[in-house]
Formats: sequence, C-alpha cells, structure tokens
Amino acid sequence: MRNNHKITLLGTGLIGTFYTMTLHGPRGRDEVHHVCAATEEEARSFAQKWNIPRWSCDIKKAVNDPETDVVIVGIPNHLHQEAVLQAAAAGKAILCTKPLGRNAVEAKIMLEAVEKAGVFAGYLEDLVYTPKTLKSLDSVKKGALGKVLWVRSRETHPGPHSAWFWDLEKAGGGAIVDMGCHCVEIIRNFIGKDIKPVEVMCTADTLVHPIEAEDSGIGLIRFENKAIGQFEVSWTFRGGMDLRDEVAGTEGTIWLNHFLRTGFEMFTAVGRGGYVAEKAEGDTGWLFPVGDEVHELGYTPMFAEMFDALDNGVAPMETFYDGYVVNAIIDACYQSARSKQWEPVKLDIWRGSTVAESVSGKKVAVDEKFILIKEERMPDGKTKLILKDKKTGEILQQIME
Repeated sequence: MRNNHKITLLGTGLIGTFYTMTLHGPRGRDEVHHVCAATEEEARSFAQKWNIPRWSCDIKKAVNDPETDVVIVGIPNHLHQEAVLQAAAAGKAILCTKPLGRNAVEAKIMLEAVEKAGVFAGYLEDLVYTPKTLKSLDSVKKGALGKVLWVRSRETHPGPHSAWFWDLEKAGGGAIVDMGCHCVEIIRNFIGKDIKPVEVMCTADTLVHPIEAEDSGIGLIRFENKAIGQFEVSWTFRGGMDLRDEVAGTEGTIWLNHFLRTGFEMFTAVGRGGYVAEKAEGDTGWLFPVGDEVHELGYTPMFAEMFDALDNGVAPMETFYDGYVVNAIIDACYQSARSKQWEPVKLDIWRGSTVAESVSGKKVAVDEKFILIKEERMPDGKTKLILKDKKTGEILQQIME
C-alpha cells in the first residue's frame, strides 16, 4: 500500500534543495511538512519558497514534530549522529544523506541506534540510483559481464558549495569522505555488496586549496574475491562536475558518463540561459546543461525506492549498514594515505559472505594438452590462439586457418 508521508527535513543547503525539488515534484505524494535550518530566517525563507507549513532552527523540535513520520537528515556531517539518535528515540523513520558518519565509529553508533529502536533507516546514496547505474547493475546481475574484475569510479569538480565541507573537523575529511563515499558504494554495488572489502591503498594530497583536508585522492580497494575497485576524487577539476564509472568483467565492459557530457551542448555568448547544472563554472561559451538534474543524479528513483520499501516493510537498496561499510573503507583509505602502504579494512560488523569465489583462474581447455589464454582474429582473417601447455606451462601460439 502506498502511503503519503509527512517529512521533517533537516537542512536547507544544496542537498536539502535537491531533496525538496524531488519530493515536491510533479504529483509528488510525500511532502516536507517541517523544515529545520541553522537560523530561523533561513528556515522561514526556505519554507515560504517551497510552501512548507512549519519551520524551525531547533533539531529536537523538528524531529519530534508529532505530525511527521519521516526525518530526512541533510545537514553537515558533524551533526548526523545527534540528529539520527534523536530521530531514532522519537521512533521516526530516518533517511540520512551521505556519508553516514565522519568515520566508522560514528556510523556504527547510528546503525546500532536505529536497529535497537526498530525504525526504518535508509542511506541516501543517490549516485547508485541514477537511471544509467540501475540499468547497468541489472545487466551485471543477469551475467552480461561475466565475473566483475575491476570497477573504476570518478567524481571531480571545482569544490563544494558550503563552508563546512572545507572544515576538516566538521566534515571528517576532504574530497575522499565527500565524494569517495559515492565512488566506494558504486564500486561495492557492481562487485557485489556481499563480497568483503579486504584492504586499500590510497594517496591523498592538498594540491590547490589552502585547507587542512585533502582536495585530491586516488584509492584502490581489494576485495576478498580478488576484484579491484579504483576511485578518483578531486576538488581541483576545472570545467564542471565529472561523474564517470567503468566496469570490466570477464565477458564484457560498461562505460558510464553521467554528467559532464550529457548529450545536451549549447553555446551562448550572452549567458541568458539561466542555471546550467551543479558545479558549472560559468554561463557563457560552451555549456553542458542537464535536462532533469534530480532525476539524472538519482534523487527521483532513490526516494521512490526508499518510500516504497518503507511502505512495504522491507529494507531499501541502501541501508545504514551500507553507510557503515563505506565509512570503514574510507577510514582505511585515510590510514593508507598516512602510512603509504596497504591497510586492512576494519569491520567490527560484517554481514556478507564469509567465503568468496575468486574471480581469477578462468581455464578453458582446448584439448587434453592445452589451455586457451586468448583467441584473436587477425587482419588476414586467420585466428590466432595463445595457448598454455598443461604439463610444462609453456606459452605458445597457434594459427588456425
């Protein structure tokens, strides 16, 4: 049964705006009933813009509004734990933006709190809900790529909008915790969330901005089945927001370009086209607008899936447990960036598989003597086989007419 939910929204920044745009979109049934901001003026202004009946600057008051049944946490990272604990104590369903915590310790506290309270809890990781990603994941689950060997996820742009992102203490890190959390969960979805992340190697640095946190980072995640995840994040990329994913399997490949190249290109010398897209750096010259931003970034399908799961009494695709695992991986990344070596992913709670089948070691026997390494059609039309002798291990080639 599809219910109409009344929502308390914590946060009126960019993410709060995107969330409200989505929820109050065409024929939306779930509405923000109470909005909470840092100041009463910010809350009032936001409420008036979006026709929200109640507003406040008190998290406790907003969470305990007796007319709301869902709390959406869209506030800075250092406030997530307090908000989630209060919402859990109030018995409200909770949807929390990424990252769940500044670290795995905070994420674990929140996970245990919602489970103890028995409330619905969803992790708002929008980039695994983009239409392209959902269709790609469906293909992967059906076996179109064979075994997934390697996943690369990239998010780069000129830097976040609000001051708190740049504050190491409030955010819990820089570009890695801000955007790496997206990439890590994309990687986990394609490799399989049941496969345990084992260790990471990461490099991070502050290349451009005068801040204590990192503005750039690259990481490798090794999973128990030997699959590899790779992420690239940066607040130094010029030219807009670049969101790309690549998935390589034993039987196929997927390339995804979500944002910078949308298929919509426009040149203007006068800049009268209005808002272009998130993180766009200008409004003249060649522009790459987005047709339906909240849909293409995954917000529309994300909230649809979250509220359907809530109504049906089932777990959503992205849970607080997923947020906890992501935080644990990011913690290991920061440790690796400091130590300059592979570091283990420390998971106090692991609910996935305890035995993972390796993705390596595919063997195709040509006959009793040889194993096929590679088959290739040559320019002259002949087929070349690269073979391995089963007994001696010798590598040789054979031309087939």
